[in-house]
Amino acid sequence: MKKKVQRKKRESKRKIKAIIFDVAGVLVGGKITSSKVIEHSGVHEYMARKLKMGIDSWIDSIETPYNQSMEGQIDGDRAVKWIARNLKINEKKLTKLWISAYKRKLKKNKKLYLIARKLKSQGYIVGILSDQWYLSKKAMIPEENIRDFDPVIISCDVGLRKPNPLIYKMLLKKLREKNKKIKASEIIFADNRDWNLTVPRNMGINVILFKDDKQFLKDLKKFGIILK
Repeated sequence: MKKKVQRKKRESKRKIKAIIFDVAGVLVGGKITSSKVIEHSGVHEYMARKLKMGIDSWIDSIETPYNQSMEGQIDGDRAVKWIARNLKINEKKLTKLWISAYKRKLKKNKKLYLIARKLKSQGYIVGILSDQWYLSKKAMIPEENIRDFDPVIISCDVGLRKPNPLIYKMLLKKLREKNKKIKASEIIFADNRDWNLTVPRNMGINVILFKDDKQFLKDLKKFGIILK
């Protein structure tokens, strides 16, 4: 029995065909809260300070339109108008300040982008699965940053948000459009929040709880993946 388990582990190491990345806290770094409701806390704290209000008041003002936009229930323009009205602030001023906050607080993980590019050059499919709303997507996922990634699944675009099982099923469907025979066991998904890994793990997808680049590379080696 022990030899059979070891053989299966060796086989799974050889079979990895796709590595999928989250964005905030993974491809883009910064202070991240454990809250499921409002993410990118460094950004929200910055915005609250700039607008001279408490963080609780800030979250109360943005929570409904922010989350609805992240789940694709309303478009970005409507969300911004709604929040600007709640805050009694000009829409353009709010947008400019928020984009600036994302860029200031959440920096591109250049090393991890380079790792993803190398993985692609070694024949692996590299993709993105991320929860974003209109402005965070605009700031953190510009087109020039994601040219090497396919598929790219963003919550506000598809109307689904992690950890809804349907978004992981969508990921499988997109991957099978690229490789009809790919199995869940041949995929790795890296996210910095454990609650986003439970569903894909139960579906048979391999998962990595991302902490930093060094740990990520170490975990890739466990699957037999070594950068050349």
